[in-house]
Formats: sequence, C-alpha cells, structure tokens
Amino acid sequence: MDASAPNQFRPIPDQPRSLCGRVWSTLKGISTFRWRLAACVPGTCLGSVFLLACVLPTSNHALRAEGPAVALEGDPGAVEVAEPAEVARTSSGKLFICGGGRLPDELRQHFINLAGGTQARVVVITTASALADTDRMESKLVVWREQALADLTILHTRSRVTADEPQFVSPLTVATGVWFVGGDQNWLIDTYLGTSTEREIRGVLARGGVVGGTSAGAAIMSPVMIRRDRPTLQIGPGFGFLPGTIVDQHFLKRKRQERLLRVLDGHPELLGLGIDEGTALLVDGSHLCVMGESQVMVCSPPAADLPADVYSLDPGAEAELTQLQAHALARIEPRPVEPVIEAAPVESESTVGLTADDIPGSEPMAEKVGQ
Repeated sequence: MDASAPNQFRPIPDQPRSLCGRVWSTLKGISTFRWRLAACVPGTCLGSVFLLACVLPTSNHALRAEGPAVALEGDPGAVEVAEPAEVARTSSGKLFICGGGRLPDELRQHFINLAGGTQARVVVITTASALADTDRMESKLVVWREQALADLTILHTRSRVTADEPQFVSPLTVATGVWFVGGDQNWLIDTYLGTSTEREIRGVLARGGVVGGTSAGAAIMSPVMIRRDRPTLQIGPGFGFLPGTIVDQHFLKRKRQERLLRVLDGHPELLGLGIDEGTALLVDGSHLCVMGESQVMVCSPPAADLPADVYSLDPGAEAELTQLQAHALARIEPRPVEPVIEAAPVESESTVGLTADDIPGSEPMAEKVGQ
C-alpha cells in the first residue's frame, strides 16, 4: 500500500466538531482574511488577533522506556516499556506535536496561545539542529524573536553535565511552553534523557504548560523512539511524554508507514501515530485533535489473521487516545469467549428405557432437528 495516497486509508467516521476543531477552522479563516486584506490594502496595519487556546480538563501521563537499549535491524522489540500499571499521572499540560516540514504560521501561533499568548514564557531548545553550535542558527530563530512573548530563552548544550546544572535549567522552572526544533532526535535523547533538563520539562507539563516540537521534536514524544532507519532500523527510548504510543514524523511525505509498522511488530501493545508535514497533533490528556495541512495516521501492526490496521485523521478531526489504544490492544488480546458447556443427560429409574414418544410433552428428535 502506498502511504502517500491518503484515499487508500480508512478514515475514522466523522464526528461533531468540538471546540478544538472550531478553533482550527477559525485560525485558518483569520489567516486567509489577513493575507487578502494586506494584499488589497498595502501598508494597512492590522491589529493582532488573539484566540483562546483549546483547553480540555484532562491530564497527560508519562511512560518511560527502561534503559538506553538500541535495537538493530531484525530486533525491533529490544526496548522495553513500562507495564500500564506503572504509568503514573504526572501532569495536566498539553503536547503540540508537529510532523516536520514548513511550520504553518497558524500552528506556531496556536502553540504560543496554549503557552499563554502575550504572557507566554517560551524556551526553544535547538539541540537537535546541526546548526545549533553555529551563528547560522540565529536565522532560524528570527521568527521566534518576532513573536509577542513575555520571555523567550534559547537553550542548547551537547553536554549532559551542563544539562544537570541549575543555571542551565533555570529558564525551564518558570517556562509556560517548551519547543523542540527539528533535526536529529538522537542528540536530544543522548543529551537530556535522565537529566535535570528532562525533569524540568516534565515540570512545565505538571504546571499545565505545553511542550511541543517538530520533526525530531515529535519523535522524542513517545516512550519508544525511532532513532534512524539507515543503514539499519534502530530504536531506543524516547522521553515518553505521550505514553502507549510510537510517534513518527514526515509520515506521508516520506512514505514511512512500513517502517512504523515494522517497529510496531516488536511493540504491538503500542499505538502508532504517523504525523505528516505541516500538521500538528494536539494532545490534551486523552483527547486528540488534528490541525494543519495534512493527516495523522493511526497504525496497528498485523495480528494473528488480521492485516495491519491504518486510520486517517484529517485536519479538525478528533479522537480519544484511550479508545484508539483499546482498539489496538483488542487486536492482539481478543476477549476470551466463554465456553459453552452442554449438560449431560440425566437418567432416573423412571425414565430408563423410555423413548421421546413415551414422555408426555416431548417431540421426536427428528422433528426437533428439522425445525
């Protein structure tokens, strides 16, 4: 199946659009309106538009991969994840996970709104980028510096020692939003996993803030992370901000369905979420909402005599993560069927030797079978 052809996937049935879907439609409409007005009236100064963020009263959970194990090709299940009973309720924050490529202005603005709008204190972590140690990184940060924020901090190191220093993590202790830029997700995990930096990022979620990212910043969200697929497929632990899942990015653009299903073969208890470019998945507790230009694919691997299961979530679509996970688990752990126990015929001295014709109210067996 060609993952680049959305119409080959079975979409989740349409549901009434709630606040999240309506907010996304409004954002798109306002963006189009502002562009057309600027084109028609050159030099017109448009007032800034502020929309209330989509706030849903539920909570996130954290699930951690145990150990830094990396699975080589042919062993996609080497990373162990915690059992569901070990998953602890740790935050009431939100995740804003983008699939890479060009980030639409509407998505960036929605992230900022979730972080508090003009009162947002945002930390942008650039460690995944190959430019993070160069002056060229600054050109990538201009768009962030142009935003109307209460505070903006650019955070980067490649030293795990530095990542544990109080001065380095200090901006995270008061942040309302954290954003991971794209690049190489391995640099993020290898630098920050298990450090004070990771702990303080979780603290942002615990305070009700938002953690988001694009491309590499999406891959790190799940407990099992795809590290690379060339020359061999390798996986390892992610931060596990989104438990019970494996997140993949650039999904339709780079035709990554087969690699995600292959990883899921080793972790059928997890749900695959493939986020395409220019697209965001907003996670608020168990509630999912898709925003942007393309789709999020929900994937489960083949199980027993069942083929792989792939759903599409279009922009504005919503779903409950717990329900999707339950559906995936039911494929590998079908509900046991109660055995039918047939009672043995009971004979008494009064009925021994009698036929059906001799018992009042009974019918000949041949007639009962034929009915």
